[in-house]
Amino acid sequence: MKGYRLGELEELILLTVGILDQDAYGVAVLEEIKNQTGRKVNISAIHTVLSRLEDKGFLKSYMGGATEERGGRRKRLFTLSATGRAAIQEVKTLRNKLYDQLPPLALDFSYGQ
Repeated sequence: MKGYRLGELEELILLTVGILDQDAYGVAVLEEIKNQTGRKVNISAIHTVLSRLEDKGFLKSYMGGATEERGGRRKRLFTLSATGRAAIQEVKTLRNKLYDQLPPLALDFSYGQ
């Protein structure tokens, strides 16, 4: 196991960039996280984590074209790097391994009440 170190928000944002594919930019990531989880995350936190994930090599970014909708401004789009895809796979494998080892009673929420 390579041992990718991801915080909870980093993992969530990395997964969201993967879901959004070629349309991942700050506001889109924010909205997708809210839609998928109901969780509200500050846009500055999103931008900070996107930048950190790029610095760590999990994401790549490029500038999209300017649009009239954005007043002629361009937006920075993010995609998963090969390292980011490998990290997602490793985290998924580890979590599934742990979930598979839970005894049935551990997930029985009526047990012990």
